[in-house]
Amino acid sequence: MSDPRTDVVQIVALVLAVVVHETAHGWAAWKNGDPTAKLLGRITLNPIPHVDLFGSVILPVLLIVTNAPILIGWAKPVPVNARNFRNPRRGFAQVSVAGPASNFLLAVLAAGALKLWVALDPSLRFDPAGWHGIHIALPLILFLQYTVLTNLVLGIFNLFPIPPLDGGHFLMGVLPPRQAAALARVEPYGMVIVIGLVMLGAIDLFLRPILALMVSLLG
Repeated sequence: MSDPRTDVVQIVALVLAVVVHETAHGWAAWKNGDPTAKLLGRITLNPIPHVDLFGSVILPVLLIVTNAPILIGWAKPVPVNARNFRNPRRGFAQVSVAGPASNFLLAVLAAGALKLWVALDPSLRFDPAGWHGIHIALPLILFLQYTVLTNLVLGIFNLFPIPPLDGGHFLMGVLPPRQAAALARVEPYGMVIVIGLVMLGAIDLFLRPILALMVSLLG
């Protein structure tokens, strides 16, 4: 049975990750000439405008309670009007990559903070049984650890090249118009395809090697 305190830390780390992800999309759209997200108050780290009841709360809780091997979730998509972009194709690609890029940056910052903390306090150490040392610091240490892992998983998962995931949207912004249009026709069925690939284990084959490499680089 999972520890409720650890579950709360995981959910907070996930909410932070998805809020940063969606805020980055809105910020990139604003910088490319589309003020839609800014006018709707979506360029903010306040989680309330971003939280999706199912994707940000119910699904993560179910995954934690059932001891799922990975923790994923999502926020409400930030509204973007590509017709406002100064350069629609370039803007579309930049907005798409901004979300995963923000997650990777947050993972690097959290890993750096964790390394610095351990370097400054040699009494802290980690083994397979868990962290040892100053117990009052454990929740924050776990938060930093889950922030690294959650942001890496979210960033890599969203790079899968099928719309509506960011990797698919990025390809739609950089492929020649004919190929981009063909990929766009997949989008209405994209989430069904992604769920099917998750059930078949294909997403796991894509995600785990990259996650292992990035964790080793940050370790």
